Amino acid sequence: MKRMTSTLALTAVLAAFSAPAFAQSQGDWTVGIGFGNVNPKSGNGTLANLEADVDDNTRPIFTLEYFIRDNIGIELLAATPFSHTVTLSNGATAGKVKQLPPTLSVNYHIPTNSKFTPFFGVGLNYTTFFEEESALGTLKLDDSWGIALNAGVDYAVSDKGAVRFNVRWIDIDSDVTLDGGNIGTAEIDPIVISASYVHRF
Repeated sequence: MKRMTSTLALTAVLAAFSAPAFAQSQGDWTVGIGFGNVNPKSGNGTLANLEADVDDNTRPIFTLEYFIRDNIGIELLAATPFSHTVTLSNGATAGKVKQLPPTLSVNYHIPTNSKFTPFFGVGLNYTTFFEEESALGTLKLDDSWGIALNAGVDYAVSDKGAVRFNVRWIDIDSDVTLDGGNIGTAEIDPIVISASYVHRF
């Protein structure tokens, strides 16, 4: 009986790993929806001769990917606005700002014979800042261009659907002005961790 139970358990495990992968072919589209956490690196530069810290924020994200070749896709990342508070090392709040970080990436999805399909990619990020608020004066953060690195894994839940776990590093640096005068550069460079559902068409 123990041998039969062990055999059934082993069969179930092998079946799970040998199930069809979340494969993508040339011409396929995928659409994803989920949540992403933008977590800036520690130490975000110097503003007005004081060290600055930018807090993290979690918002809904969306992805659209078109496969130009089997397993190679061009992906656009979009989101609802992220909101961040900038705090100085003396404890003062420098201000609050919203940002949108659309990112265009080329991803390679590694073919497997299991439900797990890892992928990695590289791309270009454009971050625009808006609705800056500060009690110290008129705060302005310049928009930013930078590279983005991307890695993750899809877990197939059907032949067309998958749950995706994703980690990105994005190069985001912004010159900051207060009342028109330059007060430093915000070095944000966040790690973006996300979870989403992805559907293939």
